[in-house]
Amino acid sequence: MSEKISIQENGDEDRVVVEPAMKYDVAREDITFHTPRTEWYAFINGESVSAIDGTWFESTNPATGESLGRVARCGAQDVDIAVRSAQVGQQRWVAMDPSERSEVMYRISRIMQERAREFAVLETLDNGKSIRETRDIDVPLAAEWFFSHAGWCDKLEWTGVRNPQPHGVVGAVVPWNFPLLMAAWKIAPALAGGNSVVLKPAETTPLTALLLAEVCRDAGLPNGVLNVIPGYGDTGEALMRHPGVSKLAFTGSTAVGKKLRSIAGDRPITLELGGKGSNIVFADCDIDAAVEGVVWGIYMNQGHVCCAGSRLIVQESIHDDFVQRLESRMARIRVGDPMDKNTDMGAINSTRQADMIRGHIARAVEQGAYVIEGVAPQSSCYIAPTMLVGVHPGMDVWQDEVFGPVLSVSSFRTAEEAVEIANRTRYGLANGVWSSDGALALWVASKLRSGVVWLNTYNMFDSSSPFGGVRESGYGREGGVTGMRAYVKGGAR
Repeated sequence: MSEKISIQENGDEDRVVVEPAMKYDVAREDITFHTPRTEWYAFINGESVSAIDGTWFESTNPATGESLGRVARCGAQDVDIAVRSAQVGQQRWVAMDPSERSEVMYRISRIMQERAREFAVLETLDNGKSIRETRDIDVPLAAEWFFSHAGWCDKLEWTGVRNPQPHGVVGAVVPWNFPLLMAAWKIAPALAGGNSVVLKPAETTPLTALLLAEVCRDAGLPNGVLNVIPGYGDTGEALMRHPGVSKLAFTGSTAVGKKLRSIAGDRPITLELGGKGSNIVFADCDIDAAVEGVVWGIYMNQGHVCCAGSRLIVQESIHDDFVQRLESRMARIRVGDPMDKNTDMGAINSTRQADMIRGHIARAVEQGAYVIEGVAPQSSCYIAPTMLVGVHPGMDVWQDEVFGPVLSVSSFRTAEEAVEIANRTRYGLANGVWSSDGALALWVASKLRSGVVWLNTYNMFDSSSPFGGVRESGYGREGGVTGMRAYVKGGAR
């Protein structure tokens, strides 16, 4: 397939637009796997209930603007009821034999797999990401998290904690970019550790968390062990401030994470915050594989990924060739209807987020960046895959988290210079290194100030591997023995 490249002039700004030459027939997923509802209730003590004050908010499909139903908006009173329910439920849960708790968690995983297409359709409707990603990544990984952590129920002594005990009630707040997966990342280890959970999903994407709560009940999870309280930021703050919450877990923005750290006091808290990841590409790498890795690193989930590889640092000798290959690859990225199985990039989650992304691009152009972009539908909810060439570390777009499909490109000559450029950020979540020289790649990885470094790959996740950041990307880990350790307390061995 060949691509069509055109130049569009917009005032003093030139943009290279890479257009695909091949068209694809629409292959929409069958949305009847999800039964529409007009109302979504909070889930407290094993029951679906309205908010105490009877208030609601709308959940909409970001790709179409259509309503997916109204959702109960919980307030401080609902939070208090949910926490008290969780305190009682936790006593029931921890009193069960570890093998019985494990069986319940295995059933949760199995039911999620049996209803995988229902979860995938609902996640795509509510979030805007492509059905291909929800079907192949979000739902399978979420089910894996429960399956893997089910095995921890009777092995907690292997966390490295002497006489491991549950914290009690875990208060968890999750973001809108991976609603189901982030819920699983919090709930699964909490349950494995004998805790109960009160979960506050993001206000724009609460639906799969509510469906997950129903699945947990059907799998035999005792009432009160999992409670889901939809609402806005004030709901999450009330949850985190509640004295009945013993352990806090949050994934979201750095600004909110800093606030929650002060709220936590001496209570344990896990924070997975923003990032400004980079892919460092050396001239000796497998260039075709690196191109695919860079594309996956930034354009996965429309760039709505905290660890997105939003910075490309490519060795000077292959810079022009690599950028040209990326242009060609961008022509094959299909942006459009999230329910179309051919779609690679779906809708931006909200108009507010789309406006922020466009603002970042505009400021980069003002500061001297050159724009290369793909093609997207003419709608406010879609943004084409974008590459900014000629970016240097002093520019805003190099430092600020865009949280969208925007790749900033810079170059380096030596490995030392590459490390210095990559570390020139206040974040420290993830980086990638591409080289056929294993010793070089490992040396660079050892010098990068980030919690995660991928070698010759990017955005690969596994329930047995810890994930988390340093500096303004937070602290604590999720996944693996390190992540499990955060959900129990006791004296160190």
